[in-house]
Amino acid sequence: MPSSRSRASSTPADASADAPGDPSVGIPDAGAAAAPEAAPADGFVRVRGARENNLRDVDVDVPRDRIVAFTGVSGSGKSSLAFGTIFAEAQRRFLESVAPYARRLIAQGSTPHVASITGLPPAVALQQRRGAPSSRSTVGTLTTLSNSTRMLWSRAGSYPAGAERLESDSFSPNTVAGACPRCHGLGIAHEVTEASAVHDDSLSIREGAIAAWPGAWQGKNLRDVTAVLGHDIDRPWRELPEADRDWLLFTEEQPVVEVVPQRDRVAKPYKGRFWSARAFVLHTLADSQSETQRAKVLQFVESGPCSLCGGTGLTRAALAVTFAGRTIAELNGLPLSEVAEVLRPTASLAHATAATSRASSGEGTEVAVTIARDLLSRVEVLTGLGLGYLSLDRATPTLSPGEMQRLRIATQLRSGLFGVVYVLDEPSAGLHPADAESLVEVLEALRAGGNSVFVVEHDMEIVRRADWVVDVGPGAGTGGGEVLYSGPVDGLADVEASVTRRFLAPRGAAAVTSAPGRDEGADEALDTAEEARETAEDAPASRSPRVPVAWLELRDVARHNLRALDVDVPLGVLTAVTGVSGSGKSSLVGGVLAERATEHPLVDRVVQVDQAPIGRTPRSNLATYTGLFDAVRASFAATDEARARGWGAGRFSFNVVGGRCEVCQGEGSVTVELLFLPGSWAPCPECHGARYTAETLEVTWHGATIADVLGMTVDEAEGFLGDVPAASRALSTLRQVGLGYLRLGQPAPELSGGEAQRIKLATELQRMRGGHTLYLLDEPTTGLHPADVELLVAQLQRLVDAGSTVVVVEHAMDVVAAADHVIDLGPGGGDAGGQVVATGTPREVAASSASRTAPYLARALGR
Repeated sequence: MPSSRSRASSTPADASADAPGDPSVGIPDAGAAAAPEAAPADGFVRVRGARENNLRDVDVDVPRDRIVAFTGVSGSGKSSLAFGTIFAEAQRRFLESVAPYARRLIAQGSTPHVASITGLPPAVALQQRRGAPSSRSTVGTLTTLSNSTRMLWSRAGSYPAGAERLESDSFSPNTVAGACPRCHGLGIAHEVTEASAVHDDSLSIREGAIAAWPGAWQGKNLRDVTAVLGHDIDRPWRELPEADRDWLLFTEEQPVVEVVPQRDRVAKPYKGRFWSARAFVLHTLADSQSETQRAKVLQFVESGPCSLCGGTGLTRAALAVTFAGRTIAELNGLPLSEVAEVLRPTASLAHATAATSRASSGEGTEVAVTIARDLLSRVEVLTGLGLGYLSLDRATPTLSPGEMQRLRIATQLRSGLFGVVYVLDEPSAGLHPADAESLVEVLEALRAGGNSVFVVEHDMEIVRRADWVVDVGPGAGTGGGEVLYSGPVDGLADVEASVTRRFLAPRGAAAVTSAPGRDEGADEALDTAEEARETAEDAPASRSPRVPVAWLELRDVARHNLRALDVDVPLGVLTAVTGVSGSGKSSLVGGVLAERATEHPLVDRVVQVDQAPIGRTPRSNLATYTGLFDAVRASFAATDEARARGWGAGRFSFNVVGGRCEVCQGEGSVTVELLFLPGSWAPCPECHGARYTAETLEVTWHGATIADVLGMTVDEAEGFLGDVPAASRALSTLRQVGLGYLRLGQPAPELSGGEAQRIKLATELQRMRGGHTLYLLDEPTTGLHPADVELLVAQLQRLVDAGSTVVVVEHAMDVVAAADHVIDLGPGGGDAGGQVVATGTPREVAASSASRTAPYLARALGR
């Protein structure tokens, strides 16, 4: 076989020998199947000498105007090639054309390590965002649809007689002009009542009747001030006059009086200010920086929809304006599919008939028609992606990763750009196979619009539908970084070094055809389901499903779109919870099951492992989170050299003054400000990225410095730290969940959600205790190559074999096929979901005619 470098660079020329000269030939219409034809020789992005991260001086040619899938095991270097090299260079070139002052306002990455890239168009990146969005962030704000709806109500709404026209900001709960003055736009009001502030009315004020007041000295001060104001603090609360009780609890007055301490003869008189119970609680909630204090006072409030705005977060003036008979809050609460119906009558008006309107309404004006048409076209993109069940006011923290990904893709699809390279980071992450069908149509529409689509992808169904594949490997970390193949998808089957190729092999079961726009239950996509089910029934089972040791019965479950749901969860087995995006899986497992599981006498402990980051700053990393770095630092502190210098383990922490580099304060990099040029990150000039002082690095253990250890991958470190039991145990579990390619010192913000979840799982595994543990996992295969998925599944099976229960929310059908029990929710998302569609063994669910998961599961069972 040719070398990776010669193979990658020569394949396109060979493959394009018979290709027509017109670059548009072979590009199908949007919605058609991807054609695996080679692109013409002059239509390539040519990369030479790429050395970003673990890339080994890579040369590769990638066709433009095609869907190109970048594949390879996790950590092989495919993201370094697609994002770190190709996109980073496209962004750098674009920013060179921007005025130096403006560049400072744009977030930029570093210059990629590459000799040259030719044939590179402008690029747009859609990466998976790791941070937790604000509770004020909604579907409307994320997609910018809220901007247009606010403009529609402002310019074309029907106003009450005599009302002044409002600006668009007045229709947003996130602005000063639009936020309800009582709840400040949150829609939830915290009210202090006598019942919430006084828990025992038989107590006197001195005995602590007003529980909402602070404790310790502050509480004593308020009691003394109350006494000076003339109130009886020794009389039971219930016996005080009602007017006095109301004043003490609710007054806005804050009189200041002189207090003479009665018990402390040394203390001098002081001025004390009175705070009513309500004033103190609301002040703490609004101004305290302590989450502990805020949580403490919340027990003294009754929370519920704000009575002033009805829970909308808007002013009464904004709620008085309507469009099509609805307030903007009512429209925001509708599913997007219904929003489209509200907008359609106005959007369909002819401009010639749109000139007349009543003075108080602009609903029939040309402005209304123009805005409504734009809104409708954008909403239809979202409904076409199967998101019609979402509402504009749906908070983004409640969205699944798949829903977030599709919302961002839809925003780009509507932009109408031409000649752009879209670089997407695992766009299928968090998507049910049925939802992935719609995703492929979007990618094909982008290509049909004259764009190039480069996707870093692990979903083999998406890869099969691509025009071209770039396979990077063969392994991860230092074992990867080579382009093994670049060419039409079918050709990868001949590359023996590729780990990916066996997962792209033809499937034994029937293919499930694309069915655009499916939103309700089983439909035409299930035309082939019967054949798929028959294949699954005939397929030999690798093992018999385990028999549950007990059942956890959930009855009358109500949470989000789960309504009066009854479901039984088996214990002592591996259970997969499936269903299309938005069907209620996370609500059931991460919400209800996590709360109720401990009620079962068999369950001793519940371990919930989600995709939340393991840290927000570069100071948090894999080594510190798992605790293995404590053992490493102790090993360095135990060396003769460290003892001679009087250094303990703290000397080898990059977070502690003494051993760390003070120039970068242990981060390894510094921000360089260049006046009128954009600032950028660069290795610390003092420690050159090592994080420690030169003196600290004089101490070695087995020939390596502490910085050398942080630079090792998990695979490398397992051998090096083999005689350190605490570290070795952690490293072994990290490898078992497919994370051998990660560096020990890899900063937490660089980790994907799937990687963060597997680090948490590995951390739990090394702490395994006795008793029956219930593990709850939320899509742990996110970011995993199919080969790494096999490792993860084997680890989950070992957990169950050891006597635990594992419940996993999952879209990867290979994981579902390996489960003992399946709970399939649906049939659709949002209000169309929340029901148990099918339950039983994988083979039983695969035979269900009502399940949208069934045909895909049947194919997985038939391999």
